Amino acid sequence: MVRLALGVSYAGQAYDGWQSQPSGNTVQDKLEAALRSFAQQDIGTLCAGRTDAGVHGLMQVVHFDTTVRRETHAWVRGTNSFLPGDIAVQWAHPVTEQFHARASAIGRRYAYVLMESPVRPSVERGRIGWVHRPLDHAAMQAAAVLLLGEHDFTSFRASQCQARTPVKTMRRIDITRRGAYWRFEFEADAFLHHMIRNLMGCLLVVGKGDRPVEWMAEVLAARDRRVAAPTFSPDGLYFLGPRYEDHWGLPERTVAYDWLP
Repeated sequence: MVRLALGVSYAGQAYDGWQSQPSGNTVQDKLEAALRSFAQQDIGTLCAGRTDAGVHGLMQVVHFDTTVRRETHAWVRGTNSFLPGDIAVQWAHPVTEQFHARASAIGRRYAYVLMESPVRPSVERGRIGWVHRPLDHAAMQAAAVLLLGEHDFTSFRASQCQARTPVKTMRRIDITRRGAYWRFEFEADAFLHHMIRNLMGCLLVVGKGDRPVEWMAEVLAARDRRVAAPTFSPDGLYFLGPRYEDHWGLPERTVAYDWLP
């Protein structure tokens, strides 16, 4: 028995999220079906972080155990030959049985890509979020600073969240702009269900001038989802991938990082 880790990228528009469902229309379902076809045995995967319907992944990491022995490049190309075009294995790496895609992760990274324009997206439809009102960069960055550090993020937690604790440590929030496109990048030890989309809703309320910067601190302190802004669209949300300790020897990025604005 050997354990392998895979880095997987996918566009999420066509799927009901990551986690396997009876419909069979999830990224995990498609990946496991492809692995089964390639390896000629049932293979179950465990991932670093589940994503919702419509959310994309640049480097989801999974691990699985198998008795099949192949070269790592064969796992990549062979599995990809059975996958739909909007899902692709980026790399494969043998790991010891001590490695766990979720439990071994020491951090997770997300990006949200947003277009500010009076006209809705067309060619980018499903790949970016959209606002039609101007945004204040300085106000959003100031509000983001209030979220850094260890906090109880209950105000940004979905009611169906299954995390054992709402206390998480936000390590970094960077907000940059290139032309009409904004990129919000988040890194934390872990995230709650819908946490990024709920944070985006609040950051945009501040960015549009509907609330002052200090309102973000009030929402955080309230520990009440009802006081925060509505959950924002999943379209522009990308799971950039987990972070692991160096000794695992796993990649930290894929080529898709060079394409994402």
